[in-house]
Amino acid sequence: MEINDLIFRELIKRGYSLEGKTRVWNIADSKLWYLTPEQAQAFLDLEQSQDYQKDVIQKEIDLIEQNIGQIIKKVDKKPVNIIDVGCGDGKKAVIFIGHLKGKIKMRYCPIDISDYMIDKALERIKKINAGEVVESQWNVSDFENLENISHLLKKGQFKNNFLLLLGNTLGNFEINELLYEIESSMSEGDILLVGNGLDVRESNEILKAYSNPYLDSLLVKMLTQIGLSKDDVEYGARFRNSRVEMYYAIKKDVKLTFLDKSLYFSKGDQIVVALSYKYNKDDFKKYMKMYFDDVKVYTSPDESYALALCKK
Repeated sequence: MEINDLIFRELIKRGYSLEGKTRVWNIADSKLWYLTPEQAQAFLDLEQSQDYQKDVIQKEIDLIEQNIGQIIKKVDKKPVNIIDVGCGDGKKAVIFIGHLKGKIKMRYCPIDISDYMIDKALERIKKINAGEVVESQWNVSDFENLENISHLLKKGQFKNNFLLLLGNTLGNFEINELLYEIESSMSEGDILLVGNGLDVRESNEILKAYSNPYLDSLLVKMLTQIGLSKDDVEYGARFRNSRVEMYYAIKKDVKLTFLDKSLYFSKGDQIVVALSYKYNKDDFKKYMKMYFDDVKVYTSPDESYALALCKK
């Protein structure tokens, strides 16, 4: 099969650390989850799974619907860019666009590392015919370029930005790095809505949500793209340092070669492929207030999910 140069190079560049006698590689970077249409579709399949729907999607949608009036009240009556950061298939953005349709002029701009996701989001939004959509080279981007994109969008009558960071996306990153990037991309008066899970359960209860065959199906594609097979590895999840680590244990000795470079994995080695940071309500609110003076946090009845509405 064709080897994915980017993932292979990341493994070589980062190398491994030793935990006792176990060699541990860490390539936990969500940009590597969506490099191909097959990976992007595997994530959408995960979102449709029963547990993910219950624990993430529905809780977030319920919170949005319950507080939509207060959220939209923060958005000025002037024309606005709705910047959907990590847009997925646009299912959350369509809620806001549906409520704002006919009330203000809006322009939808999905941002994602995956052009497959962007196509899905644009297709969904165009169907409701509620305003302009931005289709350009800006759409396919990582979050480090967000400052350039958000300022480029402020042309003509569209001077205000309403940014969406939903679907637990924040939890996949070191919180200070991502909030710094987003806050730096915003101008005074811009609005940000963040949706993220909260840590209210014991660690063993949290881990149950990560024992998901759809999650395994998504993440293992990172490794099959460097020449490992599903039979070479075993999926696992553990709770460490207030975060969940998803990893694969190597089941037998393997040598991989690409462009005259070789990787040697021994039985028992581990490759960390994803991280999910967990915060309780107070910590989540504290981090938001480090970057924004105007913050309102809405939580689900069981306090396991939160929306943070922030104004710069």
